[in-house]
Amino acid sequence: MCPKTGHTELDQKVEEWLSWDKNKGTSNALKRLVADSEIDQLKKILLNRISFGTAGLRGKMDVGYACMNDLVIIQTAQGFLKWALLTTTVFVNAGYPVRLFSEVIPTPFIPFAVVKYKSASGVMVTASHNPKDDNGYKVYGSNGAQIVSPADKNIQKHILQNLEPLETSWDIGVLTKSDLVTDPLPAVLKHYLQNIGESILPEHKQINQKAEILFTYTAMHGVGYQYIQKGCDMIGIRIAPVLEQRDPDPEFRTIPKSEEGKSSLDLSFKTANENGSRVIIANDPDADRMAAAEKNPNTDEWKVFTGNELGALLGWWMLHCFKIKNPTEPLSNVYMISSTVSSMILRSNEVLKLQKTREEQAIGFMCSTDVLDKDGVSAAMHFATMASFLYDRGQTLVEKLEQIYEAYGQHVSCNSYYICHDPVKISKIFNRIRNISGENTYPSGILNNKYQITSIRDLTTGYDSSQVNNKAVLPVSKSSQMITFNFSNGLVCTLRTSGTEPKIKYYTEYCASPHIKDKKGYRRHPKGNGRSHMPRVSSTNRE
Repeated sequence: MCPKTGHTELDQKVEEWLSWDKNKGTSNALKRLVADSEIDQLKKILLNRISFGTAGLRGKMDVGYACMNDLVIIQTAQGFLKWALLTTTVFVNAGYPVRLFSEVIPTPFIPFAVVKYKSASGVMVTASHNPKDDNGYKVYGSNGAQIVSPADKNIQKHILQNLEPLETSWDIGVLTKSDLVTDPLPAVLKHYLQNIGESILPEHKQINQKAEILFTYTAMHGVGYQYIQKGCDMIGIRIAPVLEQRDPDPEFRTIPKSEEGKSSLDLSFKTANENGSRVIIANDPDADRMAAAEKNPNTDEWKVFTGNELGALLGWWMLHCFKIKNPTEPLSNVYMISSTVSSMILRSNEVLKLQKTREEQAIGFMCSTDVLDKDGVSAAMHFATMASFLYDRGQTLVEKLEQIYEAYGQHVSCNSYYICHDPVKISKIFNRIRNISGENTYPSGILNNKYQITSIRDLTTGYDSSQVNNKAVLPVSKSSQMITFNFSNGLVCTLRTSGTEPKIKYYTEYCASPHIKDKKGYRRHPKGNGRSHMPRVSSTNRE
């Protein structure tokens, strides 16, 4: 007999869940909530549904439609399959071929495999740097990039139309019996590493071997180590892993609760100091992001690079390599892109168009078009090669960064966030910004107009004062908040909400011209005062 709560709608949802869910763990958890009369919690998890968006699904692993669990994944997969059946001819009568990786892999292997096999789509289950109790369901389209609107809305619609699990959906034994299921890992790994090897110049591989720099590497209890090791062996890079964090561990036992920042690298500093290593490279748990640090040879202090600083270095390096490979190719044919909340340093570079090097503020980098998403494995290979190249010439990474700022102007960032669990309050904050002195009026400056605003881009409403007819040219999404302000003194400030967390984030950057110096006549040394965005495994209120 189905347990009752005394609330008609809730009782219907409890009965529905228990009739569909074949996972005893989550079914028993629901029964306990009913027995303990946890009405508010039951309403929260059964009367709300986790929403499918451009990042797929992401949420806490627990019972209920508002969480990540077996039943929700089956419902999502059924809806996703139904949507794919309507838009492609690849999935035929549910007898379509599936390539299922036999081991845990870095997230970038999925988009790489989608393109390699010309698949209709790809799915990756990962929450990466989120709290350890979270999980995610990330979907890629046939082009190897994460899906964008309206695909996400169409998938969500079909999920809601296909909620009742098929009996066959629970039978995972078919995966070991069907000829339609194959393991792509050997071929994907081979071709992925081959592409990285071909992207690094032979002379740079020789420098890697000659320099004999020992890099400290941490996988942050994730999947990166064995793949990073294979890649490093191929291009002549030596690494010393942080043994305590080398292998996957869903509990993330050695990561401090201060989720983002220098303390995440404590064991890396210890390992590096013991081994005489001067450079640390870190991947987040699913290896789509990369972070790095360098030891000052004079003070023995560690400099943890921000995402923007790494982007500046990698942007310079990829352009440098392009010039060597293509000495007669005009730079007008070179493309570099950055996300809307990244540093403007690439725009200050010699070229900026569309597609060759991509950098993101939150330590996500794309150093080729082989993977149309963040790729921490290939980024680590290129970063290590760049470090070897610089060290072979007697230059540190920090010194190179200063040289970049000398050439293109100082770029100083300050980025963080505020926690807000009330969506209504968040909407009020952004609506007030849009209606500062009446309907559709934005602020003209701050601090009594001491600092004038020259242009405003609102990617929630589609307004952009810098464009013809005030219409934004970048994608607009009413489901999230994002406003960017450009100031007359070179400051750029973006306010936005997070798609997966209860945060209001702010990104600020002062972009100085190359000739601007401080009062002493010297250009400022980069101190890395922005967030380092190290992988996180638990939540904090403020940074």
